[in-house]
Amino acid sequence: MEGKIKSKTLKKAIDILNCFNEKQPLGVTEISNKLGLYKSNVYDLLTTFTAMGYLEQDPETGKYYLGIGIYLLSKSIRDRFGFRKILVGLIQEISDEVGETTSLTVPIKDQVYYMDVAMPSSRNLGVYGSFTNSMDNLYATSCGKAILAYMPEDFVAEYLKRDFIPYTKNTITDPEVLRKQLIEIRERGYATDDMENTIGLNCVGVPILSAETGKALGAISVSGPTERMTPERCSKIAQLIQTKLQKVKDRI
Repeated sequence: MEGKIKSKTLKKAIDILNCFNEKQPLGVTEISNKLGLYKSNVYDLLTTFTAMGYLEQDPETGKYYLGIGIYLLSKSIRDRFGFRKILVGLIQEISDEVGETTSLTVPIKDQVYYMDVAMPSSRNLGVYGSFTNSMDNLYATSCGKAILAYMPEDFVAEYLKRDFIPYTKNTITDPEVLRKQLIEIRERGYATDDMENTIGLNCVGVPILSAETGKALGAISVSGPTERMTPERCSKIAQLIQTKLQKVKDRI
């Protein structure tokens, strides 16, 4: 990766923006200490991002947080996937039927991106935005594993070479165990997450497959408390998602 980076100034700017993934608002000193950059350099880049609308500055604290420009970029990512307009209504439909949080996700490089998240309409929440536009790991989520199982073999082989960080005691960190699970996912057509990302939360994910290539374009996942999301219920929900995807497959 480092060898492919030709502009060190641009890298510094992107590194600064990435700091806001973990926390915001942030001040010049915090970012300077975190990245090991001169405060003057950090200030100049923050000022430029603010002028361009990618950051905003709190007039009272002087600290910065993400601006509307970032939101517009994230919206462009969502619009890049043509099937979103078809499936955003479908995930709301699924959420209403099963009474659980339902997500529409797509792969972005080696992570999974939550384009839209729906909550049951009975809770008067509609499409729920706190997870929308967030990123997560492929190996520790049902939607991520559902996508990974249908990735090209060379991608999977390279992906399994990395060190996997455990998020809970249930997180699969052994590459061979994960590889075997990917085979099982392809056989049954869906993936599960047994508190592998968050304690107390179980999920089931079904891949959205391309009719032309068989590759996963994304995944739909349903998550809920462990006591409700039993293996038997996860299997039934997976079948429901598969049935609904089958009805719209010609439009994806």
